[in-house]
Amino acid sequence: MANIFEFLHIGVFFVVYKMVDIYWATAALIGTTGLHLIYEWIKQKSMPKKQMSLFLIVLIMGGLTLYFQDDAFIKWKVTVVNGLFAVGIFISQAVFKVSPMESLLGKELALPKALWAKISYAWAGFFAAIAVLNLYVAYNFSQDFWVNFKLFGLMGLTFAFTIATIAYIYPHLPKENKEDNQ
Repeated sequence: MANIFEFLHIGVFFVVYKMVDIYWATAALIGTTGLHLIYEWIKQKSMPKKQMSLFLIVLIMGGLTLYFQDDAFIKWKVTVVNGLFAVGIFISQAVFKVSPMESLLGKELALPKALWAKISYAWAGFFAAIAVLNLYVAYNFSQDFWVNFKLFGLMGLTFAFTIATIAYIYPHLPKENKEDNQ
């Protein structure tokens, strides 16, 4: 359900941008992210750390965008979030020897620790590349192109990388897992 809300934020941002402008879209993003946080708090009686962190980033970067009437701040939000994901995954794996990908999927997939580490490093690299690519698009293309890239480009790249990860994992699955997937 949380993933649906995350796409809802992006969808609302996109629709409001197309109907009005970047500043109204930014305000709508702040609002939907805040509503998502309230929903999670009511549902779980606690504040999920991930949602709270994302809300604070949206609030800060979006607030700066609205206050200064400068779209650069909201464009940087994508880079900040993906950069933090990249650093978090990398540090978790490299320093603490804890694979975030195994933590997410380890109950469903039995894979060797070395493979989980490679997958974690790959996703850290992917998020770092997305962070850099976002800045390139933000500063070298129009605002309209960036908004389309934010919705369709980033979603497409994430989907493609997810498929590539699945393809990489598939030969390493234990036989019983492969039979369950067919």
